[in-house]
Amino acid sequence: MNSITGSARRAQKTPLNRSQIAGFWGAWAGWTLDGMDSFIYALVLTPALAELLPKSGYAATAANIGLAGSILFALFLVGWGLSFIWGPLADRFGRTRVLAGTIFMFAIFTGLSATAQSVWALGFYRFLAGVGIGGEWALAGTYVAESWPEDRRKMGAGYLQTGYYAGFFIAAALNYTVGVHFGWRAMFLTGAVPVVVAILVLTRVEEPTTWKKSEASHVHRGSPLGEIFGSAYRKRTIVACALLTIAIIGLWAGAVYEPSAVIQLATRAGASKAEAIRTASIATGILSIGTIFGCLALPPLAERIGRRWTLAVYFAGMAVTIAASFGWAYYLQNGLVPFIALLFVLGFFGGNFALFSLWLPEQFETRVRATAFAFCTSFGRFVGAGVNFLLGAAVLHMHTLGVPVALTAIAFVIGLLIIPFAPETRGERLPV
Repeated sequence: MNSITGSARRAQKTPLNRSQIAGFWGAWAGWTLDGMDSFIYALVLTPALAELLPKSGYAATAANIGLAGSILFALFLVGWGLSFIWGPLADRFGRTRVLAGTIFMFAIFTGLSATAQSVWALGFYRFLAGVGIGGEWALAGTYVAESWPEDRRKMGAGYLQTGYYAGFFIAAALNYTVGVHFGWRAMFLTGAVPVVVAILVLTRVEEPTTWKKSEASHVHRGSPLGEIFGSAYRKRTIVACALLTIAIIGLWAGAVYEPSAVIQLATRAGASKAEAIRTASIATGILSIGTIFGCLALPPLAERIGRRWTLAVYFAGMAVTIAASFGWAYYLQNGLVPFIALLFVLGFFGGNFALFSLWLPEQFETRVRATAFAFCTSFGRFVGAGVNFLLGAAVLHMHTLGVPVALTAIAFVIGLLIIPFAPETRGERLPV
């Protein structure tokens, strides 16, 4: 009887208060809109550049669209990379206010993207939107880790990460309806409308108690950026940067080029332009659903086998499915169905990002947590920008999309060799 009572007590989770619930949904909504905004660009890439390249003095050939798309996306990732500026601000002035600022910034410049009359203007707006978008993940992840009870924060990280891919799904649904009928400018406008709800929620949410206590203690040992490269944190900062870089390369190789690959496969199968766009939207929805399942499955697995083994499973899955989808199914004579089927599996293992929302806050103390989270994610985006540019050049040189993207699977193999150098934090409480 005592054993049963003890098990029931352990199974009972600490209830969430109103501020914790509101704060989570605000962070989740912001992260959802973040994902929607990010993927809108991938979905409207071809029609937007087909219109803007001639206005900018360039022919709208497939090669030019591919190259210009890669350059513009590289600029977007550089904006993401510069988002590390939000981390020190959040460590100094609080999580919720700075988080609301990131959402406001990416909303404004996403809406302005709809007014672009040249590729240069579109690139400028996407760059500034990237600065806002890039800060949202670090601040949302930090907020949930610090505000939720210890026995709930692990699953909170998984729940939070589903928002980004729910945004992918929403973007696909909007493209299936709004994009097909009203064009790419209307798609960018939709990215600016619902963010008001997230801002209203976030500005009414209390700061996490852990941050309040840290701030009240007035423990400021100098620059947070300098501290995460001090003797206490240097190794874990470098390893986290490397692992996040690999994850980001895989995300953008698979997710960004997926709509273009599906459109090409659907067109090859005899679909019309409108049918190919709808097929790409459906495929994106399937990818997103798979990723949401991957995010929800990850926290329990991380609690059972540990953070390092869980990331190894997900990285291995990414390596196999990227190679299989872009290196094999893409080149089949009737490859559309197997390619889309593999997208669900690719999406599932793409849920590896949920581990970083769970794992990074466990590796750093409160006074530098947001800075560390923001810097590690930003570093990966800088490298991802360079890899994305190289991918565009490879596609132009090889005259094919599949092989260059399939080769990014190698990054995950390298990641498997780096994982053992990361700290294992299973069973440890969030450091204060």
